[in-house]
Amino acid sequence: MDSLITAAARALAAGDPLGALKRVALRDDAPALALRGMAMAQLGDLARARVLLRRAARAFGPRESVARARCAVAEAEIALVSRELGEPTTALDAARVTLATHGDHANAACACYLQARRLLLLGRLDDAERSLAELDMTLLRPASLAACELVVAGVAMRRLRAAAARAALSRAEKAARRAGIPSLMEEVRRAVRVLELPAARLIAGGTERLVQLHDIEALLASAAVVVDACRYVVHGASSPVSLERRPVLFALAQALAEAWPDDVPRAKLIAQAFRTRHADDSHRARLRVEVGRLRNLLRPVADIHATRQGFVLAPHEAREVVVLAPTVDDAHAAVLALLADGEAWSSSALALVLGSSQRSVQRALDALASTGKVDAFGRGRARRWITPPVPGFPTSLLLPAPFPGD
Repeated sequence: MDSLITAAARALAAGDPLGALKRVALRDDAPALALRGMAMAQLGDLARARVLLRRAARAFGPRESVARARCAVAEAEIALVSRELGEPTTALDAARVTLATHGDHANAACACYLQARRLLLLGRLDDAERSLAELDMTLLRPASLAACELVVAGVAMRRLRAAAARAALSRAEKAARRAGIPSLMEEVRRAVRVLELPAARLIAGGTERLVQLHDIEALLASAAVVVDACRYVVHGASSPVSLERRPVLFALAQALAEAWPDDVPRAKLIAQAFRTRHADDSHRARLRVEVGRLRNLLRPVADIHATRQGFVLAPHEAREVVVLAPTVDDAHAAVLALLADGEAWSSSALALVLGSSQRSVQRALDALASTGKVDAFGRGRARRWITPPVPGFPTSLLLPAPFPGD
């Protein structure tokens, strides 16, 4: 490997894409194309980066399988940052096997971390944790280690484990300082700030306040009955009762919990659960049926008693009933939550993560755009959605350090 390629690779690993480009910008050999592609990715020109990496992969000879595998890992990270989550991971899996077989364990570990990061974005926490468990983090370079610890923190936050998330972010800070990449250090600091922000609204006894992640963790460990409007689950002394696919039943549970210890008039329950202002006999009959179904599901946690005016929730052992609601009281809060990471999302990627139809997501995006809460750029399949304002720096692309000199 010549000195310019080595110097460019070192500059790229140190977070200096412009320094790397100065050394290889006028070269079209395979290693230079790969380095140019990675540098363009770190500068935010993802489309150009992908073209260069594909050219590099084609330019490498048949015996340079490790080099082609590194290009595949870099391209997989670009797809991840572009939120192209529906793409198959066959190439990334094959690249990981090739790298591990040829002794490039650092880049093989990077490929494994990317898989975990993708699973986290898709909300597949069990699979993400299994992927992280198979990963030997000691093989990762400081920059990749910091990014991997961010994934560990992300899983912990979604599991509502505040202490574990804080520990992972502390390790990410140390790794980012060792890497010395300013944008990476800022990304970690931003994640720390997110952990300190309110995670939900706590509604109890007619009052409402914002709570942080550690407050939620403590609340779920207590004896309280918690109606979680963020995940559509009712927590109690027994196993959680999921109502994710029962929106009417959850609306009834939330209304009963918000009013506890008082009862809720039948008219109000009908209005909230069935979204109608004018109730008739059919609505009242349906309400009795739905309350009966909810009573059966919540039997391990609480009873639902009929009163003269409506219904009241009666927990078995808990001294308190509370509701956890999203911090943003918006019909499209889930879409806003995904866009809050500052990345540009396609409607298809949002639909994939949310488990909804692309048309439903598109209607939500159009509604949010009409109120100025989201912006869009591009056309057709290249159309992407972001929340304004755009961060002042591109997300750090922690691409594998390519072709180090032996």
